[in-house]
Amino acid sequence: MAFDFPKIYPILDVSILPTTGRAEYLRRLGSSLANAGVTLLEYRNKTGGDAEIIADAAILRAAMPEKIIKLILDDRLDLVESSYFDGVHVDMGDAPPVEARKLLGSDRIVGTFGGSENLLPGILDQPADYYSIGPVFPTTTKHTTKPAIGPEGVRRLRAQAGPKPVLVAVGGITLHSARLILAAGATTIAVAAAIFRAEDPAAEFRLWRNVLE
Repeated sequence: MAFDFPKIYPILDVSILPTTGRAEYLRRLGSSLANAGVTLLEYRNKTGGDAEIIADAAILRAAMPEKIIKLILDDRLDLVESSYFDGVHVDMGDAPPVEARKLLGSDRIVGTFGGSENLLPGILDQPADYYSIGPVFPTTTKHTTKPAIGPEGVRRLRAQAGPKPVLVAVGGITLHSARLILAAGATTIAVAAAIFRAEDPAAEFRLWRNVLE
């Protein structure tokens, strides 16, 4: 899918959502992020059932206009259609990118894990729009046993990938380190904790966007 990836996009992990007033909180959060200039958002829900994911998706879709903002569903390829999302991110152990592309067609975004210390063998032959790399630094929002690769690892992976593939750097990135990671060769940066643990996530995103773009 032809899509102009932004320098930064948020990963919304449902662990930050409150147990009471969830729907209203999510509606306000989605609206505020849209007003802050978000054009791409990944929704991650590792623990909820189908009904919870679809309900959250409906709120986000209503708050974040389809023509302006692309919504990516983590893992759950089977729910992309019913949640009216614009694509899926599949990691190792999920459905392979070729299956995602076959099911979703060419008009939706497919992302996958590209590698950590080195690119995965043959990964660039997969029909994906972007390849996440990392963790760049230790992360608190996603369990992983992979070592942090740092800016040098990003630089190495860009050299292996060549100039064209979209590489999304993830894992423990702060506003201070973000420019270093982009300079090392990342196309864009996906951020979870640094944005959603801020008192005002939309204001925090706007700050990152102003600095990086």
